[in-house]
Amino acid sequence: MPPESAARLETNLLLKALRGPDRELLLPHLEPLNYGKGATIFEAGSPVTHIAFPCEHAVVTLVITTSDGRSAETATIGHEGAVGGVVSQGYVPASTHAVVQIAGPVLRMDSLALQEAKRQSRHVRDLFARYSDCMLAQVLQSSACNALHPIEQRCLRWLQTLHDRIGSPVLPITHELLAAMLGVQRTYLTRILRILQDQGLIKVGRGRITILNRPGMEAASCDCHARVRDHYRTVLGAVYDDHGLIAIDQPQPRFIATDPEAEARRRIDRWTGKGSGTRVDP
Repeated sequence: MPPESAARLETNLLLKALRGPDRELLLPHLEPLNYGKGATIFEAGSPVTHIAFPCEHAVVTLVITTSDGRSAETATIGHEGAVGGVVSQGYVPASTHAVVQIAGPVLRMDSLALQEAKRQSRHVRDLFARYSDCMLAQVLQSSACNALHPIEQRCLRWLQTLHDRIGSPVLPITHELLAAMLGVQRTYLTRILRILQDQGLIKVGRGRITILNRPGMEAASCDCHARVRDHYRTVLGAVYDDHGLIAIDQPQPRFIATDPEAEARRRIDRWTGKGSGTRVDP
């Protein structure tokens, strides 16, 4: 295993959540790669032979393309997760197109190696089952949002999702990319972005969109992003701060969130060193 794989593991929150022996089950199979913007992880209909773990700022989007050439985003995955057959038992065909939207480092492993690790470890199996549930929640909420909410709110949802995953208010995306993700014409999206800019929520630049007022965006958008965020917190143990998703504090198998807001604050304090104890990385 290249030393680079061990170092990159710390920059993917899903892998970082694994402890000692469970990490060792995966580490020998992790291959460090770098993907450029627009690179294909897998295509719809092709066998998913590998699992890809985006690291640092890399972001992958799952896209559905219709027979008339139109496309729309169904899920966005960054350093919190994985892309591929995380719940399948082998090289099953992909139902979506996985494309790199923000270039960066990735760790990749054979799908069968992950299945073997899950067979050997209840903790690995539990973590990936929880993550898969959260991914499904994101896909379902995205589908509902695309069907029920106006383009302004759908746009705000996508921008918040991306902000959470790269941890920077400067989002390196073009009008063309965002229009494709939302399934609308670029000229129409440009008018929407101008409205959001006039409201003081964002600043539109060449090849980037800067978030100026995240609380204002949350107030103006639908509750779809907040619902997915809460699900990630409760089921996966995701920890968020003002800059986005910073950790996965894997809950106990019988975890029940009697006070979700208090639990979220506890996790933030633990991972930012503001609690009574000192954060200890695995």
